[in-house]
Parts: sequence; C-alpha cells; structure tokens
Amino acid sequence: MINRRHMLSLLGGAATLTAVPRASGAFEYETRITDPAELEYERWSAERRLPKNPRVVDLEAMGRQLGKKGGRLRTLIGGQRDVRMMPINSYSRLVGYDTKLQLQPDILASYDVEDDRIFTFHLREGHRWSDGSPFTSEDFRYCWEDVIQNRDLLRGGPPADLKVDGEVAKFEVLDALTVRYSWSSPAPAFLPQLASPVPLVLALPGAYLRRFHARYQTPEKLGDLIVKYRVDDWQSLHTKVSRQNRPENPDLPTLEAWRPRTAPPAEQFVFERNAYFHRVDTAGVQLPYINHWVLNVASTEIITAKTATGESDLQSLGISFPDYTLLRHAQKIYPQKVSLWTRTQGSSVALMPNLNCSDPVWRGLFQDVRMRRALSLAIDRAEINKVIFYGLARESANTILPESPLFKPEYATAWSYHDPDQANALLDEVGLAKRDRYGTRLLPDGRTAGIMVETAGESTLETDVLELITDHFREVGLPLYIRTSQRDIFRSRALGGEIMMSVAQGLDNGVATSEMSPNELAPTSDAQLQWPLWGLHHMSAENGGTAPDLPAAQELLGLLKKWRQTTHSDQRLAIWTKMLEIHADQVFSIGTINGTKQPLVKASRLRNIPEDALFGFEPTSYLGAYMPDTFWYEGEG
Repeated sequence: MINRRHMLSLLGGAATLTAVPRASGAFEYETRITDPAELEYERWSAERRLPKNPRVVDLEAMGRQLGKKGGRLRTLIGGQRDVRMMPINSYSRLVGYDTKLQLQPDILASYDVEDDRIFTFHLREGHRWSDGSPFTSEDFRYCWEDVIQNRDLLRGGPPADLKVDGEVAKFEVLDALTVRYSWSSPAPAFLPQLASPVPLVLALPGAYLRRFHARYQTPEKLGDLIVKYRVDDWQSLHTKVSRQNRPENPDLPTLEAWRPRTAPPAEQFVFERNAYFHRVDTAGVQLPYINHWVLNVASTEIITAKTATGESDLQSLGISFPDYTLLRHAQKIYPQKVSLWTRTQGSSVALMPNLNCSDPVWRGLFQDVRMRRALSLAIDRAEINKVIFYGLARESANTILPESPLFKPEYATAWSYHDPDQANALLDEVGLAKRDRYGTRLLPDGRTAGIMVETAGESTLETDVLELITDHFREVGLPLYIRTSQRDIFRSRALGGEIMMSVAQGLDNGVATSEMSPNELAPTSDAQLQWPLWGLHHMSAENGGTAPDLPAAQELLGLLKKWRQTTHSDQRLAIWTKMLEIHADQVFSIGTINGTKQPLVKASRLRNIPEDALFGFEPTSYLGAYMPDTFWYEGEG
C-alpha cells in the first residue's frame, strides 16, 4: 500500500499543512486534504482496510451530522492509571448499548440467541486487528483454550462470568467467522457482561500473543522476554502484554477506535486512530473522524483550572458540579462550551455503614435496620440540594432514577425524608438512649457513639456533603468524624473490617432495565463497601470472605440467582421489583441526592456531542454509548 505521506508528495498541491492555534499560544499542524484525488485515495485505502460488511453508523438518524477526518483531541487525566479510560470511552464491544440502552451488535456482525442458553456469534468478514492481522474465530479459540482454560494463567479457572450454577460454558468454533457459547441453563447476564464498561474478554490477538506463551515459544526466548519486560515468569509476562482494559502496551493489537502509541511512564499518552476500525458513516467514511486523542497527565487538584484555561478539548472526569460557575465564566474567554449531563448513579454521595465492621458493637448496630433508618432520617437532603446543587438535584434514597423504566417514586422516598424526631426515637430503641452531659449518645459499653466515616479523599463533593451531614448527625446526638486515606489503604482497611462507615457514590447503574443484571443489589463484590466480606465470599466462589448472616442479604442473593435462571422479561421485571423493594425498606446504603448534573466541557468547534445526555460508568461507559468515534472538528481554527 502507498504510504500516505508519499502519496501527498506525489499529489503535490493536493494537500496543505495548516497551522491550528491552541489556547497555550502554540501551534499544531494538521494535514488538510484539498484535492479530489486525495479524497478518492482515502476511500480506496479505507475499503482495503475495512471488513466487507462494516458497521454503518446512521448519524442523521441519531440527530447528528456527517463529519470530516482530522484533528487532535486533548483530555486531562489525574494519573497514568487513567489511560484505562480510553477503552471505556472508545467503547468497541462485541455487543454494546445504544443511547436508548438497547443491545446491538458492534464488533460482531450479528448474533443469535436460543432460550437464553445458546449464543452464536457471527464475525465480520475481513475484519482486522489494528496491526492488520485477521480477526477470526482463531482469536476466540486462543483466548478460550490458551488463556481461560490454562491454569498457569488463570489459577482459579474460568471466571465466574462464564459459569451458570457452577457449569462452565461450552465453547465451539463453527467456522472461521462463527463461534458459539452455550450452557444447559439460561445465562441472561452473558450479553450485558460483554457490553459493560470493562467487558468480559472472549477474544485476544493470538497472532501477537503466541510469542509470549509457553505453549508456542521456546524457553530460551521466553527467558529473554521475561528479562526485557522486567517480570518474574512467563505467566506475568503474558498478563502484562495482553491487558486490553489497560492500554499500556503500544504493540498489543486492538479493535478499539484508537490504539495506544505511548508506554508508561509518561506525562502524555498519545492514541492514534485505528486504521482498521470497523465502523463507517453513511457516506462510507471510515471512523473515527479524529486522528489522535491525547491524554495529558495533571494533578487532580488542578484539572478544573487547566480545563478552564483551555488546556482540554473534551473534559468530563476530574471536574464536578461545584466547578460549573468557574467553567461557565471561562467559556466567555476561551473557545469552549459547557454542557450539563445527568449523572446515572443511584446517589451522587452515599454513606455506607459497614455491616461487616470488626467492632462487634458497631457491627450489631449497623446490622439493625432501625439504626440504618435512623441515620437516613437524620439527614436534611433539602439542605444538601439547596446549598451544593442550587436545588437542581433530586433528594432521594440510593436507588434507580426516574429515567429507568423500573423506577417507582416510593423507592426514592423510603426513609429519605428529614425527620429528626423519628430518628431520635429509633436511636433510643436500638440501645443508644444514654447520653453524656453534652448530649452525645453513648454506646452500650459506655464509649462515645462517634461515627468515623472514611473516604479515599478524591472528591471535594463528598467532603462538602459530609460537612453538612456532620451538622445533621450532631442534632441527633451522633458525632461524625472524617478520615481520609489513600485508595489502596482504604480498600484494604475495608476488607479488614477496620472501616466503620465510608462515603462513596451510590449504585453505578441508576438507569437499569430488567434485562440488565441486578448484581449491584446483592452482595457480589468486595468493592461494595456496605458488605465487603459478604461480597468477597460471593465473588471468590465462597473461598474467601464470610457468608451473609442477615436474612435480607441472603434473600437478595437468592433473588439474584433466580434472575440468572430466567428466560422471560416478565420474570426479570418481577425479580428486579422485589430486590428494589427490599433495598428501599432495608436502607443498606444511605443515599442523599441523585439526578445531579455533570459538567462536560468541549472545544467550541467540536461536533456531534449531545447537549444533554446520561453520564456514568454503567451502562453508558461515560462517553462510550455516544460514540466518540463520530465526534469531529469543524472549521480551521
């Protein structure tokens, strides 16, 4: 294939090099195609790189415009680990959600589902990885046989997401473009797991990875690679070079819209458009439109200031609603615009009483529903909404949002109104009736009933809300103290039962449908700070943590198991409804407000970004469901 730069030189005046001014005062140069011959070359070249049946994105049907290729998009990140945001936002998936949260084939050409048990995947003929190697069923076979089934790489065997009632999926290669996964029982969570922000990995670029695998590589060569990559063994080597969800290996082929060009450590990470990406617009132009996406590392404390001075072309993470006034003012000075999207969390800030706390007195109190209800009733959510969100948020328990088809008003209002008298009565009932001379409640063993709430210290919003809640709790005789620790230490303290209460966001997915898994509503993960040991017990296949001993938590796990065995939508709806009712009644986590607004700052000439949309990790994958590969720059400067 003719090199593009060589082609430009052959065309002579067919293209120009245009200086594009940036806010910093510097100039960056972009190639502008000015000759029909070059445009024709682009089409010819794209046809050779595309699958025979690419995914056609109908921008007009989405209310957007056909764009043009080119440009360099800058985003600020708070640290090197945030490179993981690229595959989340790029959102290239076997199947994925559209803006209406309906599943559709993406990387796959199509899929067939029989009885929610048998899933047949059809690949696109001629689809290639970013290095040009073919993407076929062999990449699924490599992932299944050489990684998932390899106990040297996965000592625990296939992940839980590939098991139904303990049964591992049956995997079959039907032909070069067709694979099948099947179980003897229904697996309704299988497709949603593939569409998640951090998806279940079923395919790996085998042509590249074989050189790092003991089955295909000589011990001598593996030894050289182990030294080169500074790891201890071939298993660590393979894991390091194969991470798709952490794009730190520029040599790893990808199916995402942009491929990494920078390896850590670095202060700037450059991602280059994938020349073999499988999507096109209705005019036949290959996506993504934008050539380079650049992530610049900045301290989290100054991301807002840098964004406000025009150092980011597209920013959503690292800024929050309290920054809105500053960002609105900045758009009068710099060529940028601020939009407000709706956050999808069940609560923007929630208190998580640790039901697995190692202190037996506090553990007993937190496992008493009256204590959790009392804490919730003590909070003045109207004040939080007015003081911090100018009344623009919704006062609510930690539950789903009105944007979800599952929503009922009683989920939001259950035990979430401000009633200090009822809170005081409940606190008296649970054994906290005694007070010292200052009015502070005392534990049954005589200690002061002070609550230490811990945070990873990464959100000024959490701190602002906690300051108000401190006053609310003081009114019912409960001192609240705030402790900040690093995230790694914070997580280990939670698993060790050392954390009494923590502050975090509420449900990740507040806009769920009944077809999505209700995992979040049951103890399924050690990241669930209200019951980390119960969650660990589930996620470790009962090899770690402790089993739930609270009947309501046990019931939630039972309902989740039933949902995973369903085959009909009405069954799933009934189970979701019951689980949401239990959560509303039991107040396992204490929500404050939801439906809050998330500022999104974009360069004023950046197009195809919705003015109003949902913003959250799950199910929209932040920007992912809105297809950043369709974003483009209008104009020359």
